[in-house]
Amino acid sequence: MTTTRIKGPRSAEPLGPLDPREHAWRDDLADIALADRVAVPNYVVPLIREATAQMPVLSADRADAPASSELLPGEQFAVLDAGHGYAWGFSVADHYVGHVRLDALAAPGAEGSDGLIGPGDALLFRAAAVKAEVAATLPMVARIRWADHDERFVRLVSGPHAGCFLHRRHLLPAAGDPALDWVDVALRFVGAPYRWGGRSRAGVDCSGLVQVARQIAGHPCRRDSDMQFADFGTEVDLATAARGDIAWWPGHIGILLDGRTLLHANAHWMACRIEPLADVVARAAAGGAGAPCIRRAPGRGAS
Repeated sequence: MTTTRIKGPRSAEPLGPLDPREHAWRDDLADIALADRVAVPNYVVPLIREATAQMPVLSADRADAPASSELLPGEQFAVLDAGHGYAWGFSVADHYVGHVRLDALAAPGAEGSDGLIGPGDALLFRAAAVKAEVAATLPMVARIRWADHDERFVRLVSGPHAGCFLHRRHLLPAAGDPALDWVDVALRFVGAPYRWGGRSRAGVDCSGLVQVARQIAGHPCRRDSDMQFADFGTEVDLATAARGDIAWWPGHIGILLDGRTLLHANAHWMACRIEPLADVVARAAAGGAGAPCIRRAPGRGAS
């Protein structure tokens, strides 16, 4: 795998505040998009690749490194460097920086239309029939390239499942569907196991739950809970909290189903669970945390 490097200044010097979770730079190189913000010996033109499998985005180039996020099938990854069997770069969808397995990346498909799996997980069939053999399961927010087949099915035209069929009820526009209620999407995760860095019903963390549900409903959403809190709109009082507001503590985020009930993926229960907000507040207080900050999604306004 070959990337294009462009020489820069000899020493590494940040020229402005750069969050390393979303800005890909090291002492020896950086994404060329950061050329006006960080001085390093080399700038790299990203090489765009596509995930052929679901895999963790790791904090280092080794299998036992902690996961920081997850790349889902069909999602694109911008490669800036490679070594030890791993690519270093960032997810194109949310710009999150990390390391992923080189053997699970491939050149992106060029044929067909771009689509999103949702609003739930989806089965891929070996023939265009609901009784056909199931070839694979794709998680919601996975991306596919597809072509028309008939009024019920589309055919995948690239990737490891090229030639398989997907029912149209599991196909969304590439940018998500704003007609969907993102809280309803999040409720589909109830019972899913908690997994640090996870973004699917096979395992999800608190901010992964918020991100995937928002993305399915056509709302761009960054990866970590502090980023999501910063991007949400108006701060509201707990007394006026409503469905779809978020409750945030440093390091944790959840979705309010009403002013008294929280949906969240959490390590206490090791699951995505609905529970009284008062119970979560009491548990957080016992651990030394304060009351949650409540914010309303952009565009909804305060009530």
